[in-house]
Amino acid sequence: MLVEQIYTGCLAQGAYYISSEGEAAIIDPLRETNPYISRAQKDNVKIKYIFETHFHADFVSGHVDLSKKTGAQIVFGPNAETSYQSYIAKDGQEFKIGKITIKVLHTPGHTLESSTYLLLDENKKPYCIFTGDTLFIGDVGRPDLAIKSALTQNDLAAMLFDSLQKKIKSLPDDVIVYPAHGAGSACGKNMSKETFDTLGNQKQKNYALVINSKADFVKELTTGILPPPQYFAKNAMLNKNGYSSFEEVMQKGNKALNANEVEELVNNNDAIILDVRKPLEFAKEHIPNSIFIGIDGQFAPWVGALITDLKQALILVSPVGREEEVVMRLSRVGYDNCLGYVNGGIEAWKKAGKKISHIKSISAEEFSTCINPNLNILDVRKPGEYQAHHIKDVKNQPLDFINEWTNSFDKNKEYHIHCAGGYRSMITASILKARGFNKLVDIAGGFAAIQKTNIPTTTFDCPSQKKSEKKLSWNPLSWF
Repeated sequence: MLVEQIYTGCLAQGAYYISSEGEAAIIDPLRETNPYISRAQKDNVKIKYIFETHFHADFVSGHVDLSKKTGAQIVFGPNAETSYQSYIAKDGQEFKIGKITIKVLHTPGHTLESSTYLLLDENKKPYCIFTGDTLFIGDVGRPDLAIKSALTQNDLAAMLFDSLQKKIKSLPDDVIVYPAHGAGSACGKNMSKETFDTLGNQKQKNYALVINSKADFVKELTTGILPPPQYFAKNAMLNKNGYSSFEEVMQKGNKALNANEVEELVNNNDAIILDVRKPLEFAKEHIPNSIFIGIDGQFAPWVGALITDLKQALILVSPVGREEEVVMRLSRVGYDNCLGYVNGGIEAWKKAGKKISHIKSISAEEFSTCINPNLNILDVRKPGEYQAHHIKDVKNQPLDFINEWTNSFDKNKEYHIHCAGGYRSMITASILKARGFNKLVDIAGGFAAIQKTNIPTTTFDCPSQKKSEKKLSWNPLSWF
């Protein structure tokens, strides 16, 4: 028996490869199928099943393409309905893979069809559970993502409590928990950076398994949930109804374009030029009206959060040699209408005599010499980061909600923008500049660098509590 976690950091997503006696199963595969097919070929085994824990919202699963290529049967838990051929299992139903068994545990709550898969070894002893978004390490799945459900998030949270109490906590402590996500995913609010653990340890440390009152659990789970990114519901529907072939998407998007072709596509197809280089490279020089979302950050989730139409035509400015990777990572979140990339990148664009633009970027030290009460400062981090520590008297304008707050801002004013480390501030600046804001200043290094200056900072507390002034130790965690 072999159980292998295939973890993808930019999506904080775990897929799983399981094999025994010449047969294999894949759980929650990503869009690209070659890694799973190659893995099975290496072991000379046949992929028999593709188990989906639920209709994923944060990525497009590879189950449809993988089934077509291998003949493996797609399996969902109870309550699932699909527009393609799949097998809808019953609660408690068992599936054989060589000498081992996968048992379906219907665990609704994150979504109605959410199911946990219990792996029993050849002696029928519980070995591990693949929990999807039902149970994470340190957290559980959010209860507000069910597709077309009349149930409230409180209803789903109550269902999740019952699933955890009746189906999960009754399992032996030595069972290994393999979730679908880790820290950085928007599918929960307090996930650990660890990607697996024993159930016994989680019973002691995971708040969701410690709380024994349903009312307290529902209150805890539904407090402080940020609205889901706009692409979540759209990805879930793709996973439910099917999608374009991955190979077709890659062939279409991995196309070299010269500068004139790019201009024609922008003019005739309303294409967005998406620049995925490093933040300071974009600041120094970029194609006018292009948008920055760097490939070396949380690329796919930010594309999904900020580009509101999955069918939006995109043209890439990429580090030379990484164009195919960018197209693939776009496809993971359902952005299949990439028309190609600028052949030769920004250097080729300049050689063609085309205009370039730039964004002013200054160091935190330089920022500290010009800061004053009249300066317009945008802290574009998430609310939790802002509350933990921020520049005194500066308000929070999260990048997540930029489409909501930009209309209330004066395009004639100058804005100094910072995030935690410089990634999100450059995204913000690029969007504002494309929308007609021309007096923008990026703070390189973000709040991590600002903390090292003499700029006054504070924490956000309840009115009855005193504010803690500079300087507190703060860790920017995984945010860019």
